[in-house]
Amino acid sequence: MVTDVVILAAGKGTRMHSTLPKTLHSILGKPIIQYVLDSVVSLVDNDPVLVIGYGAEQIRDVLGENLRYVEQNELLGTGHAVKQAGPLLSGADLILVTYGDMPLIRTDTLQELISTQKSNTGPMTLLTVQDNDPRGFGRILRNEEGNIQKIIEETSATADQLKITELNAGMYCFQAEWLWKNLEDLKLSPKGEYYLTDLVGMAVDQRLEIETVSALDPQELIGINTRVHLAEAGKVLRQRINEGWMLAGVSLVDPETVYIEANVKIGPDTVILPNTYLQGESILGNNCQIGPNTKIYNSRIGNSCEIEFSVVEESIIEDGVDVGPFSHLRKGTHLGPGVHIGNFGEIKDSYLGEGTKVGHFTYLGDAQIGKNVNIGAGTITCNYDGKKKHQTVIKDGVFIGSDSMLVAPLVLGENSVTGAGSVVNKDVPPNTVVVGIPARKISKRKKK
Repeated sequence: MVTDVVILAAGKGTRMHSTLPKTLHSILGKPIIQYVLDSVVSLVDNDPVLVIGYGAEQIRDVLGENLRYVEQNELLGTGHAVKQAGPLLSGADLILVTYGDMPLIRTDTLQELISTQKSNTGPMTLLTVQDNDPRGFGRILRNEEGNIQKIIEETSATADQLKITELNAGMYCFQAEWLWKNLEDLKLSPKGEYYLTDLVGMAVDQRLEIETVSALDPQELIGINTRVHLAEAGKVLRQRINEGWMLAGVSLVDPETVYIEANVKIGPDTVILPNTYLQGESILGNNCQIGPNTKIYNSRIGNSCEIEFSVVEESIIEDGVDVGPFSHLRKGTHLGPGVHIGNFGEIKDSYLGEGTKVGHFTYLGDAQIGKNVNIGAGTITCNYDGKKKHQTVIKDGVFIGSDSMLVAPLVLGENSVTGAGSVVNKDVPPNTVVVGIPARKISKRKKK
């Protein structure tokens, strides 16, 4: 059987009070809708069909063209939305319907929905949940034999019906031929919309079998309508991600205060301390200690590294590096093996070779630094002349005295030395000691 999926994502999301379409709001580094797409992609035979309306162009720009889109120009309800997708789904035997604002739904739950419908002689299987918090869901009405008779929307339910705890989650798997035929017969509701839920009553009237699948975890069905819901879903996703990493051998000292985005990768035996944010496509190696109070974004961290009270952005850190506290590695930083960055260091677009040490209170920008270089406190690469950035090259074994100003473009030769407080504005030959303002040669340094 060919199975296709329709994801309904045309609503305005007015309660979000945002110019951004609701399904593009982010949870742990991914749009809400991307979580839904991830949950269905392995279950269907073709690219998902996404019914869009408000913010259609923004959604296309974010998600790209690997989906099939259809626009619902008039927001006339869920039945009308699915009907718009019909021309794109003519070859399917089964149609899975889900929503773009429900990021917590699990693949296994949707797989059970599809599997149940494959063995169902009737036209549909729907997802239900037992929950004392109805969240605005319709109530499932059953007869004495336990068979579904109807779905009552919360706004139309009587006081007794409101006490029912079996809820309609709004996700369905339909027999395609029956779905397209009966969508034509949906009646307009008093609110001026066509509801998929009315198909349940139509199937009952036709004396056809309706199956149900019960979601075991009510949290799967948290829909996003407000920013309160956004935070609620984010907490659940964060808990899932954190538990997954702990089960994979990563220690989270206080999981409640660690934020790991969905695309981050972490090696075993790494310890994550409180108030740490791992974001983007970051990859962390084995046996690291990260945090506390640290942010790592789109960076690659090697094995056995320590980073505390620091920010690392779009950088590469090789094995055995320690950073912090209170340092900032900006875009383009690359630290070789065994580099030490102490407190209050800022580095941008620079490479530091193996064993180089930057103790404290230093800015290095647009620099290429060799192996085993010592950078004294207060060193600054003066890389910007007001119009262009210029490069500083520091060869292996150089010793930079405290408070040195390195005025680029500049090359400091191997094993050279700058005295404390020097302003170096001319290239320094290898094995040479320079001091002063501007720096001048005073002696040769013994070759290492």
